[in-house]
Amino acid sequence: MDYTNLLRDSSGKLSRVGVIGATKGYGYTLLAQIPTVAHMVLRAVCSRHVEECRDVLLEIGYDEAKIVECRSAEEVRAAAEDAIIITPDYRLVMDCGITAMVECTGNTKVSSDAAMIALQKGINVYMVSKETDSVCGPILNQVARDNGAVYALVNGDQPRNLLDLYSWAQLLGLEVVCAGKSSEYDFVWDRDSGSFTYRDGAHESEDLPELAEFWHYQGRQTLAGRDRLLQKYREVISADLCEMNLVSNVTGLEPATAFLNYPIAKVSELADIFIPKEDGGILEQTGVVDVFYNLRETDEASFCGGEFIVVRCKNEKMWEILAGKGHVMSKNGKYCCIYHPYHFMGLETPGSILLGDLMGIGCHPECRQVTIMAGVADRDLPAGTELKVYGHHHQIDGLTPELLVRRSVGDAAPFYLLNGAVLQNEVKKGEPVTLRDVNLSGLSTYELFQKGLAL
Repeated sequence: MDYTNLLRDSSGKLSRVGVIGATKGYGYTLLAQIPTVAHMVLRAVCSRHVEECRDVLLEIGYDEAKIVECRSAEEVRAAAEDAIIITPDYRLVMDCGITAMVECTGNTKVSSDAAMIALQKGINVYMVSKETDSVCGPILNQVARDNGAVYALVNGDQPRNLLDLYSWAQLLGLEVVCAGKSSEYDFVWDRDSGSFTYRDGAHESEDLPELAEFWHYQGRQTLAGRDRLLQKYREVISADLCEMNLVSNVTGLEPATAFLNYPIAKVSELADIFIPKEDGGILEQTGVVDVFYNLRETDEASFCGGEFIVVRCKNEKMWEILAGKGHVMSKNGKYCCIYHPYHFMGLETPGSILLGDLMGIGCHPECRQVTIMAGVADRDLPAGTELKVYGHHHQIDGLTPELLVRRSVGDAAPFYLLNGAVLQNEVKKGEPVTLRDVNLSGLSTYELFQKGLAL
């Protein structure tokens, strides 16, 4: 997309941004970028840790004289028009005269409530909390449409970046066989020393000269060999499945498998891997979402948790010309991989906000609960077990996530509605937690989920 018209916008519109849950990680990168962006100002920040929030704003370079702490609606009304309001109460953010609410707490209860308050007031919502969108995305898109507002996922996180790439392919009439992303951390091998490192920060390097045998891709047997050598590093990551859940709900693409395939692959191999089995790939069906582990040498650039699509090549001569340009093509010439090797977190997000605030772009009223992320017990869980979301990847101890097509879900409970739930029944290893096993009645997020199912 050409952003020149946004840069030259002469309408006088100004995006006044309120950010909820914003002192670390994603929120920090957004706060750091806003001051550099045309047609945008920071109006409000919500954090439970007000002093920490103030310190972050000062560290970034915001004007201390403009920072005002507000703990009531009266204090918000008394704040100057150009003040930057800090508040511990997310409900007050929507009274600050904002046009854009960015939600990045990761807390489904808070973020769904904040989104509903904002949308019903006609305030545009930019959802970073993928956990919330995985269960409430369909209904929030509808509420936005009904109130003349925008509800949008944000660039900087993989789901929106991948949706943009997918919609580009749709516009051009390309058939998308598979859409996906790399998992967050790379598998890196030093060809000279034989040393292997999984770049998650939790594992030490190990000598693995045997990887040389499976370095050059020779088909599915190569993937099987890599899997055997690197099995201890493989896992099903909650954040990955959740992100593909979001993409599936907008595009209609189904998961390649319930736990996704996670092949250990180099970028140059993707067009040979994410294709139908009859053509030498790993897919049982086409029109799917999937994830891979990026395998590279130490001197090769990372995929950075970026996004890809594999498309079918229908005009042989055209794709021969494009192959000559160096694009990633399958050996049989039938498929091409197109990719964006990045997601720049909050650095990219202002673009999504301006597209929504100035041009009304972002809503997906066609969003439906195509897939549901459930949780399978990885050990016997007794009645009385409390389920808690924790960690960088927002996992739940004792559960492995699986991404299920809605028609095959049965009564499996949505993964991110289980935070804080207590098991009423024993759940055996290998079984999903069902709606019979927990009591979600009275949970507002569950009610929104049910409304989304009814669409």
